[in-house]
Amino acid sequence: MGPEPLTLPPSPNWYCTRCSDAVPGGLFGFAARTSVFLVRVGPGAGAIPGTPPFRVVGELVGHTERVSGFTFSHHPGQYNLCATSSDDGTVKIWDVETKTVVTEHALHQHTISALHWSPRVKDLIVSGDEKGVIFCYWMNRSDSQRLFVEPRTIFCLTCSPHHEDLVAIGYKDGIVVIIDISKKGEVIHRLRGHDDEIHSIAWCPLLGEDCLSINQEENSEEPAIPNGKVVAQTAEAKGCYLATGSKDQTIRIWSCTRGRGVMTLKIPFLKRRGGAVDPTVKERLWLTLYWPENQPTQLVSSCFGGELLLWDLTQSWRRKYTLFSASEGQNHSRIVFNLCPLQTEDDKQLLLSTSMDRDVKCWDMATLECCWTLPSLGGFAYSLAFSPEDTGYLAIGVGDGMIRVWNASSKKNNYDVKNFWQGVKSKVTALCWHPKKEHCLAFGTDDGKVGLYDTYSNKPPQISSTYHKKTVYTLAWGPPVSPMSLEGEGDRPSFTLYSCGGEGIVFQHNPWKFSGEAFDINRLIRDTNAIKYKLPVHTEISWKADGKFLALGNEDGSIEIFQVPNLKLMCTIQQHHKLLNTLSWHHEHGSQPELSYLLASGSNNAVIYVHNLKTVLENNPESPVTITEPFRTLSGHTAKITCLAWSPHHDGVLVSASYDGTAQVWDILREQPLHNFRGHRGRLLCVVWSPLDPECIYSGADDFCVYRWLPSAQDHSRPPQGKKSIELEKKRLSQPKPKPKKKKKPASQMPVKQESSEGNEEENTKESAVPVENGVSDPEGEEEAQEPGVPCEEPVIYTPTSSSCEKSKATISNKTALLKKEPPKEKPEASMKKRKARSMLPLSTSLDHRSKEELHHDCLVLATATHCRELNEDVSVDLEERFHLGLFTDRDTLYRMIETEGKGHLENGHPELFHQLMLWKGDLQGVLQTAAERGELTDNLVAMAPVAGYHVWLWAVEAFAKQLCFQDQYVKAASHLLSIHKVYEAVELLKSNHFYREAIAVAKARLRPEDPVLKDLYLSWGAVLERDGHYAVAAKCYLGATSPFDAAKVLAKKGDAASLRTAAELAAITGESELSALLALRCAQELLQARNWVGAQEALQLHTSLQGQRLVFCLLELLCRHLEEKQLLEARGSSSYHTWATDTEGPFVQRVTSVWKSVFSLDGPGQCRAALQRLQDIKYPPATNNTPSTQLLLHICHDLTLAVLSQQAASWDEAVQALLRAVVRSYDSGNFTIMQGVYSAFLPDGCDHLRDKLGDRQSSAAPALRSLEAFFTYGRLYEIWWSLSRPCSEPSVWVRADHGKTLSAEQSQQVDKASAEETEPSVRLSEESECVLSTCQELFSETHASLQNAQRTVAQVQETLAEMIHQHRKSLLCKSTASVPSKNEPDQETGAPPASPQSHNSKEESEPVTLPELTRRLTEANQRMAKFPESIKTWPFPDVLECCLVLLHIGSQCPGCVTQELQQQAQELLRKYGSTKVHGRHCRTFCT
Repeated sequence: MGPEPLTLPPSPNWYCTRCSDAVPGGLFGFAARTSVFLVRVGPGAGAIPGTPPFRVVGELVGHTERVSGFTFSHHPGQYNLCATSSDDGTVKIWDVETKTVVTEHALHQHTISALHWSPRVKDLIVSGDEKGVIFCYWMNRSDSQRLFVEPRTIFCLTCSPHHEDLVAIGYKDGIVVIIDISKKGEVIHRLRGHDDEIHSIAWCPLLGEDCLSINQEENSEEPAIPNGKVVAQTAEAKGCYLATGSKDQTIRIWSCTRGRGVMTLKIPFLKRRGGAVDPTVKERLWLTLYWPENQPTQLVSSCFGGELLLWDLTQSWRRKYTLFSASEGQNHSRIVFNLCPLQTEDDKQLLLSTSMDRDVKCWDMATLECCWTLPSLGGFAYSLAFSPEDTGYLAIGVGDGMIRVWNASSKKNNYDVKNFWQGVKSKVTALCWHPKKEHCLAFGTDDGKVGLYDTYSNKPPQISSTYHKKTVYTLAWGPPVSPMSLEGEGDRPSFTLYSCGGEGIVFQHNPWKFSGEAFDINRLIRDTNAIKYKLPVHTEISWKADGKFLALGNEDGSIEIFQVPNLKLMCTIQQHHKLLNTLSWHHEHGSQPELSYLLASGSNNAVIYVHNLKTVLENNPESPVTITEPFRTLSGHTAKITCLAWSPHHDGVLVSASYDGTAQVWDILREQPLHNFRGHRGRLLCVVWSPLDPECIYSGADDFCVYRWLPSAQDHSRPPQGKKSIELEKKRLSQPKPKPKKKKKPASQMPVKQESSEGNEEENTKESAVPVENGVSDPEGEEEAQEPGVPCEEPVIYTPTSSSCEKSKATISNKTALLKKEPPKEKPEASMKKRKARSMLPLSTSLDHRSKEELHHDCLVLATATHCRELNEDVSVDLEERFHLGLFTDRDTLYRMIETEGKGHLENGHPELFHQLMLWKGDLQGVLQTAAERGELTDNLVAMAPVAGYHVWLWAVEAFAKQLCFQDQYVKAASHLLSIHKVYEAVELLKSNHFYREAIAVAKARLRPEDPVLKDLYLSWGAVLERDGHYAVAAKCYLGATSPFDAAKVLAKKGDAASLRTAAELAAITGESELSALLALRCAQELLQARNWVGAQEALQLHTSLQGQRLVFCLLELLCRHLEEKQLLEARGSSSYHTWATDTEGPFVQRVTSVWKSVFSLDGPGQCRAALQRLQDIKYPPATNNTPSTQLLLHICHDLTLAVLSQQAASWDEAVQALLRAVVRSYDSGNFTIMQGVYSAFLPDGCDHLRDKLGDRQSSAAPALRSLEAFFTYGRLYEIWWSLSRPCSEPSVWVRADHGKTLSAEQSQQVDKASAEETEPSVRLSEESECVLSTCQELFSETHASLQNAQRTVAQVQETLAEMIHQHRKSLLCKSTASVPSKNEPDQETGAPPASPQSHNSKEESEPVTLPELTRRLTEANQRMAKFPESIKTWPFPDVLECCLVLLHIGSQCPGCVTQELQQQAQELLRKYGSTKVHGRHCRTFCT
């Protein structure tokens, strides 16, 4: 083949992190759709002198879906190797010299999103996919390794230029990791800082971190230790910077030594220069990076609007950058996707960029200026048109919504292309320059729009107010026809614009009044030629060069020739038999003027016909002539003809474009093919001959390419024959398989240019599949993505997904493309066909599809039945057998037919069809009866029941409701009952089936508010909800039933503080005052468990009657705070104290009264007496060892509050009694700590001040005061004993140590061999302790000791009796279960229980105690107790024997500190009343 044709290539693919690359020497490649285009750059490009030094030199073809990655091998000696990844799941390695695949792999199971050829390992290609899987592929040994580092979507990856095992990976969520592939993908660093997609990763070209004088980023939030552990400094992690660009609008520089960011660059918003993006539209961003190898202190990045920035990294505190190209309009107008450096043969450092604006730009890194621009196409090349006035300007209509005007005559730039997009907004399917007016270009679009552009201005185009209903097929300028031609010379233009659309109409547009309504020339044709029949659907229009005749091509293949100005029909050409795609008149400026009457035509047939109309048109026949013989027939193409163009430089030379993928040059006069161009990989859509160069032709196709080629340089002279059509050509090129063609195509009223079915396998125009254009299927637009304010303002169709881009929705198919004659958005109706409804009369229909003989016999029988007065027996039998004839005879026969059909429907399980037949018959009541019996009533049948009468309707509704109940559709059944006003039945139905909510809704809507049914519903539902634990909804039910008491009670059932508070508030609102107070108190007690003092007080505020409890809780809060300070109570961090509880100055009682006065306004004895009276009514049970500490504290504080209130009211008798009750509660519970706290808070100096207040010893509170003093002394006595028992007898208020006296070992052994350690210091009691011991005489009360002994005897007898009863019941149970006692159970007599464990008498221990004996003991003890005065029995007293034992222990530990008199008194009491085992053991210790 000859030299490579000049190529206007497809646009580079969008949203790919690496889909372009270059190698030293000047070879650049970029991925476009399913291919890779190669561009030679530099002196070796072979460009025309004076033009930019680059040339498209080839294409790598083999992938079946979009190419998502492209990378060269950058190793000297193998610059000819490159790798590609595709959405088809393969990675291919190519040899660019031979343009063939060297090897490939399909290891990935998901869409590949990143690819890189290792700059350190010659045969290593690393790829990653959207599921996070990475494959390392060693080409030479065909070995691979699978790595799964993170379960995230990979966006980009870059291999380290310094270490062969390091790979940096960027993810969709902003994470960047550096892995070591030699260690199974171990993560060396995990870099966190970005929060959006990573678009680009660039390694610093120099190893080490000395090239930049930057410090670690101050505000970096990155961890100092990667992965949370210390990583040893290995060779691979040693000193290197890494740059990442992200969608979050930042560039970050990372230190691989420290594993953290050291610099962040924020992308600036720049004022758009020469851009055309609407400022109101949010800028999108793709941030790609390039780190120049010879300039490590600089970094190149993209920006928002397509600008390129050169960052200066030398000073981290200054964000300094330089903008590429200060010239107006030299920058990209939209975002940049890829940057790749290139060193030419003459050592020029260039940078190549690909962008969304579809331009590939080359930048000189020395000057930062744009050297040249390679434009590209983002859609099918639908139309080509050279300007007749601006010679050399070629207009290209493209499917990406833009018009390109290519100055093909430029001597300085082979690709001098200007884009026009304003007002287009759709695929440009037709173009036509004005024949006389410069720069005036008419265009038609896929959506039926017709417009006019002035290509020398930046003004928006004029748009005709008349739209075609479908795609604009053709545009043509011609003389005006009536009625416009009847206007004066100055009132009408010399040329008007004619447009032909897919709906088959040709409009005439007045360019002077473009906003006016266009004229349909069919009206003129009909009027002029008196045509009454339907005019053919027009698909093509062409004017003869002299403007005297108009040729119209039609959908049926006919061609009509009309004469201006009235469009008189001159002749009709009946040659083609399929839709006309193209018509072309020969030019008039040749050496043979008669050739101007030649008309070439092409259709969906593969044959081109040329007709010579000279004779017909010159003779001007009165009636139209029909032509059926062509002047020349050109055969050779194997698919439909899409475009024809005559050479303006030759006579009788024609070029044709075809769906077979080739363009053919013909010699018409000799009927010979001359040259065949096969450079396109798709179906050709347009072709045009250069008006300047006789040896230059331009062609466009659905492969997104426009080629300029030389006919004489082609190797072939005719199209490929037989099956070598574009179908097989694309299969050979590994293009996607076409979708199966529908066998049947539904008829359409609108014209669709169709192809011939003769001798080819071409598609019709309404196929489901269409080729991919930049990754998007054609029906949805050939554009990858369109943004507002740019060439096509449609919604974005192609956007990056998890792998940065989706698989293309459709693939290149040779059976699919939109030609200008095809409505591109029509889709096969067959695929959208609705499912056919089931026949109502299937048996009759089947009988009408029998054999011809049977059908003929049917006709004879029917004729006999309708025309004979009397039917013989044979005819009657035939009529019964042929029941389907009832459709044509009398009604009785029709009824029999309906009955037969109905039985068939029932047998086949289609009762609804049977019902419809019965309805046709008019037997509605019978239908309802049958359906009810079979349980097949439907909504439709019931809806029609009123036609049969009111009572029938009532019966049908009730029957349907019963049927629905059997089907568990109770709500629907209730609705139907409501339709016949059976409200109570509907409510009861819903209630009985537990649809309470629905039942209440119905009852509320239909019944009186006071109806008892409604209240019953509420109560029933509330009970169910309460049982199931839905307390809040249950409370609402009780409120609905006007039972607020139950509502509050059920709300409080959960028992948590929130529920109790809500219940208390609810009770207060509804007037349940007592319940509100009770619940508020419970809520406060619940909050007390969590030490939420503030919440507890707020809960008590809900009711005024709880003022006394507020005082109790206040005192409790202060006491807890006091105990925590004294370390007598464990402090909780979660306690929420009031501010007044934090003041610890002053006596405790004074603090309490001060808070009461300031916070609770308790001032004066009167208020104190009122509060005292309220609290005295509350009684709490005695405390036990099992009483919880929180409850115990509350009860104690209740008594203490009474005591303080009594003091404030000067009622000292009650104060002493209340204080004693608090102390006794702590004593009964065994909680000595709380008792200590009470004494320290309320009796810090003893009980003397109380004695002074009481005054009279005969006071009723005197016994209580004596008990209180005894408990006070009892507590102090224990404190002294515990102080002596501490390790080393730590000094305290009760004990002090004498360190000067130490017993030697010999002395110690002489005194007591079992004494304490030899080195322990001697212990002496403090003066305060001795004072306490001197008052212990009060504890040794003979009266109280005798009373307590009698009480112990009673308790012992009661315990023994209880044990006897238990044993008696146990023995009865054993006898009832077995007549013979078990060997394992000892025989026991009911009258002889074992001796009491507390028995001290040896005789009693050996002999059982009898019941009379126990009775005697109990009587004696009760008699002794009756002799004691009530004052003694009313107030508790400390255990006298316990006090004796404690005193004797103190005396034994500290000899000499207890007087001999006290010790003797204590021993005497022990001997006299210590009859229990415990006391007896201690008596033997201290009394012998």
